[in-house]
Amino acid sequence: MPAASQSAKDFFRPLAVGAPTPLTEIPFRPSRAIHFFDPSNAKMAAKVPAMVGTVDVLLGNLEDAVKADNKEAAREGLVEIASSTDGLGAGGPTQLWTRINSLDSPWALDDLTRLVPAIGDRLDVIMVPKVQGAEDIHYVDRLLAQLEAKAGLTRPILIHAILETARGVANIEEICGASPRMQGLSLGPADLAADRRMKTTRVGGGHPGYLVRQDPIKDSSGAIDAGAERTTYQQDLWHYTIARMVDACAMHGIYPYYGPFGDIADTVACEDQFRNAFLLGCVGTWSLHPQQIAIANKVFSPSVEDITHARRVVAAMGDGTGAVMLDGKMEDDASLKQCLVMVELAEQLAAIDPELKKQYDAIESSETEES
Repeated sequence: MPAASQSAKDFFRPLAVGAPTPLTEIPFRPSRAIHFFDPSNAKMAAKVPAMVGTVDVLLGNLEDAVKADNKEAAREGLVEIASSTDGLGAGGPTQLWTRINSLDSPWALDDLTRLVPAIGDRLDVIMVPKVQGAEDIHYVDRLLAQLEAKAGLTRPILIHAILETARGVANIEEICGASPRMQGLSLGPADLAADRRMKTTRVGGGHPGYLVRQDPIKDSSGAIDAGAERTTYQQDLWHYTIARMVDACAMHGIYPYYGPFGDIADTVACEDQFRNAFLLGCVGTWSLHPQQIAIANKVFSPSVEDITHARRVVAAMGDGTGAVMLDGKMEDDASLKQCLVMVELAEQLAAIDPELKKQYDAIESSETEES
């Protein structure tokens, strides 16, 4: 039987009468840190207003970290927070996201049917856990369109999928391309490790047992010195998955994110892991504790040194053709493209982060003084 098909023109038509027109391109909005909070926790909820403007994304979590008895309280708490917090969502300085319960749970449908009519005008992104394939996105896509139409919303709520199963990783390209609503993907290392039967109990990060070892050391006669100490190098368990996620997202014009780093006290390793993801192409990460926000904001913002160099390359390349020598290194059109990525990101971040703007503006001042 032939596979079902549709016209490409139909892809960007609303899935319900009266629903908002789907986006043809997902705009980039800085989201260096997606900070999770439990809306049913009064202590956490009380801190939300003061965090607006200090973090790119605040996410009301309804899933794993919320006990079954608190699911309804978390849902209602999120409605209250979204309705009463100035500057949160709806184009404000801090985006409002939520992570709903998994689609096979008894709570997911109620999450959507309660939140969209109540605060759909403020919700920027709905994060869907444990996505297995395009069919999961299709289900949420159609339901959101129906709820948006009923609520009279004028802009579509976007969808973000978490990679937490081997099947999800295997189907990553079709997940990314399943709907015009797709905003991005996050790595979910703990559930993914369990599903793959990986032998780690850590939430993100490396593992001392996952390593390569220096070659055997030989003595002067050429015999192996069995007692010689050999250096080991710890490897990254998640390199393959992150790289594949980055490629799939880039192919479909959406955005990749690292995910959680569970060892809150190990800020050094957290920063290293975030930086690896940033260098590979991720645009942000999750924050499970306020101190991780500062780490994420630092790591996922280009450094002053990188922007200084990038601007020099852009200035030296002129029309972008040919090649130039700068500080003893050859720069060409490929170099220019890399530098333009950094410069554009710096401009976008400076628009929302006054401290970064000061740092980047100081580059121009120093360059002007030198000239």
